[in-house]
Parts: sequence; C-alpha cells; structure tokens
Amino acid sequence: MTRAMPVFRLNVSRLCLASIVMLVAGVGTATAQTTQPTATQPKIAKQAKPDGKTSTSKASNNYAKRIDLSAVAKRLAKTQELDASWVRLALSQANYVGAIAKAVEPAPAGVVKNWAAYKARFIEPVRIEAGLEFWRQHQSALERAEKSYGVAPEIIVGIIGVETLYGRYTGTHRVIDALATLAFDFPKTHPKAAQRREYFFSELGHFLKLVKQLGRDPSSMRGSYAGAMGLPQFMPSSWLDHAVNFDEDKGIDLWGSPVDAIGSVANYLRAYGWQRQQATHFEISFDSASLNKTTLLEPDILPTFDRQTFQSLGIRLADEAASQYPGKWALIELFNGDDPPSYVAGTENFYVITRYNQSSYYAMAVIELGQAVKSARQSRRGP
Repeated sequence: MTRAMPVFRLNVSRLCLASIVMLVAGVGTATAQTTQPTATQPKIAKQAKPDGKTSTSKASNNYAKRIDLSAVAKRLAKTQELDASWVRLALSQANYVGAIAKAVEPAPAGVVKNWAAYKARFIEPVRIEAGLEFWRQHQSALERAEKSYGVAPEIIVGIIGVETLYGRYTGTHRVIDALATLAFDFPKTHPKAAQRREYFFSELGHFLKLVKQLGRDPSSMRGSYAGAMGLPQFMPSSWLDHAVNFDEDKGIDLWGSPVDAIGSVANYLRAYGWQRQQATHFEISFDSASLNKTTLLEPDILPTFDRQTFQSLGIRLADEAASQYPGKWALIELFNGDDPPSYVAGTENFYVITRYNQSSYYAMAVIELGQAVKSARQSRRGP
C-alpha cells in the first residue's frame, strides 16, 4: 500500500491474508477484500445544522453530527479547490469505525518480528501460481512498463501479489469511513498521533478530489482499512499523482484494469527514484574484526554509506556484481523471532520499494515473491 503507515492490531474479519501475515510477523500493510465501487449520487438522511449543532443521524457514529464539520469541510474544500457545501455533504456520509482505529494502535509490548514466518506465508504455491497466471495474461503490459519506466516485471508482479493477491482482495471498507476515522479519531495513544492525523486529513481531501474526478459517490468506493484502493492499493494522493491510463481506454481504473495497475505501479516507483537494471540488494557477510553494527544500523533502511565506508564498517560483499553498483548502501536487518536476524545490503532501489510501504520486511517479500514467480515461469518454459 502506498503511503500508509505500518499497523499492528488485528481485525480478522476485514483484513486480507497480506495484512494478517504482516501483523503476525510484526509488520503491517493496509489491504483488505474486494468490492468495486459504483457510480451513484450521495444520499443523506439528516445532516449537521448550519450552526454546527448536531441533529439526528441514522447511524449514531455518523460524522454528520460533529460540530466542527463545516470548518473541516471549508478547510478541505480550500485545499483541494472543491465546493465547500459538496465537501460537507460528502463528509456527512462518513461513519466512525472503531475496528479501524484499533487497527492502527501501536504494537503490544513483546511482539517480535519474524521474517522467516512472514516470508513463508507470502512465498507459497497459491500466490506463486496466481502470479504466473497474472504474468501470462499481462506479459505485454509488463514488458511495456519495463520499457517505459525501467521497472522489471518481477517487481511489479511482486507488489501486486503481496498487496492484493493479484486483485482478489482489494478492500471492503468504505474509503470515506476509513479516512474519516483516521483523520478525526486517530488513537491519541499513538506516539505520532498528531502527525498521522494530519496525514489522513490530507488523504481525505485527496480522496474527495479523486471522487469528483471519477464522478463517483464518495460512499460507494471501497478499499483497505487505511483507505488504500485497487489492485496496487494506492492511497488517494498516490492515485492522483501516479496512476496512469496504461491501457489507453476512457480512463484510469485501478480496480478493474490490471494493465492500468501495472503501469501505475511502475510509474510510482520511477517517480521515487527507481533505477533501471539496478539490483535491489546483495548478500553479505561480516568482518568481525571491524564490524560496527551500531553505526551501520543507525540510518535504518535509508541508503547512507558509500562502498568504501560500508566495507570499513565490517561488511563483506559476497556478490562480485556488487562491485559495479555505484550508489549508496544500507544494512538491512530482518529479525527471525528467537533465531538470529538475517542481513542483506540494500541498494537505492530497495529503498524505493519501501516508499510503497515503509517496511524492509515488505520490500523483501515483494522482491522474493517476484523472483519466485519469475523462476517458476522460466523453469516451466524450459531451456
């Protein structure tokens, strides 16, 4: 999912397999189950009065009752250049969903991330078979995306496979409910609550702008519990900024057009700095005599070290091809529960994948699923 923060608490009835696995492993995504939106006009029973006082609503948790609804509507309308009365009408359809608020609470103390378990659930026969079929059906679009944007097919296949199992699970939550819940009522106990609340207010505004562009009813559009939509699970701002009409029909459709999803994922990665034919990571070993893990891990997944510094801090690059890589490096640490962590050397392209979901576990799952599908495809084609 693009631009959504990792989450840790679980609402099993509404999360897709990708979300459940990430939560079990101690990392997160924001995908759920498939429902395609329909085009109808907004319908509202009773709304907040113009003076900001509340009135009766069909749903006791309806945001139409908020006394600040008009002020919020004016703010979002100004930011997105929309009509304030229409924005207020749209927001009055939104409902608070407690399960969504709980889903973004911090991880309970003692939860240990487990890359081995996470990997085993994503790199498995059902997902690989689905990826093979997706690649077979959309080979020409994947090749065209690589030519246009420089992104290898296996990376695109990996992302769409991890996000929604190639469109099987794209979301059952009303997007307006998800975004309104996280904008108005993001859990105050979260250490970054103010920052996250502002982010979701911004995405709520982008969503309303997108709704206008698509001619949709705001209440009809479905997505993840964090408001991500379609096969690639784009947040509204990502849709507006990076979605492309790659099948060149009447418009962009990230729910119904795998070709648009393919082109949009590739365009997104290129916009964040993807480098054509650059590796995502390399295998490494440690020089115990000079190893300084504290310094190496301080920047987390951000590529920071040039090759000379990286090696001087105790990294041995096992792959000869690594000597040809011209960019910065990051030491990627993947915890394995009670077992020792796994480590790889992440490149700038590895970091680009984490702009889609800010997790090294997610990035490795994308990479390894895509490679598994590619390898299976090559083996079945024969020499």
